[in-house]
Amino acid sequence: MFSAQSLVALALAAFQASQVAAHGGVISYSIDGQTYEGFKAYNTPVGQTSIQREWDSYNPLTNPTDPALPCNANGASLGSGQQSATVPAGATVIAQWNDWPHAIGPVMVYMANCNGPCTSADTSSLEWFKIDEAGLLSGDYATGEWAQGKLIDDGSTWTSTIPSSLAPGEYMLRHELLAIHTSDQPQFYPECAQLILTGSGSAQPSGSYLVKFPGAYQASDPGVTIDVYATPDATNYTIPGPAVWQG
Repeated sequence: MFSAQSLVALALAAFQASQVAAHGGVISYSIDGQTYEGFKAYNTPVGQTSIQREWDSYNPLTNPTDPALPCNANGASLGSGQQSATVPAGATVIAQWNDWPHAIGPVMVYMANCNGPCTSADTSSLEWFKIDEAGLLSGDYATGEWAQGKLIDDGSTWTSTIPSSLAPGEYMLRHELLAIHTSDQPQFYPECAQLILTGSGSAQPSGSYLVKFPGAYQASDPGVTIDVYATPDATNYTIPGPAVWQG
């Protein structure tokens, strides 16, 4: 017979498997050729070491003004286990997601200057700028290719480039998927990692390129509140948030 502890462990494993199958997040990063393991959701942060901030479940955030929108719930520093990847401006970043199941929706990548150590930064007070985005790549809502479909085709990975002119410093890196495959509510999946950027660049974004989370999105935004099944033949999709800062 199974002990009570064994039954609890089996139930937890089954629950985690069901969550992973339904939703997900970034599980590792490859930056400038080096791989960094992500935070392991559903596990205590005690003893974990990662460049990624804590995120506790594979479930989505469904409110565009959720306080957890900057870096997911709960987005905390790992304390002594929190690391930062030292990378050069212009480096290629490959985010590896779990076996991502949703093919409809945009992919967005942001950065924010921590103006000091990122480990002690309050992510809700940071000013974020977008370095990459993709939405409806071709075709219509119902049968076209979306960025998340491309992500799936590429082995649940997304590749971006840090602007080569960006000034050195400590930055937060934020990947976000907005799944819009349901007609009732958006599904946000954000995760953050910490970087120490090197190089000789001096550029910094300003003005309308900078946004805060929450605050960058509203439920009334056309790319957020959308029923792709109501207008399946539509071919224009507006990606929420600011324009991409090229550097």
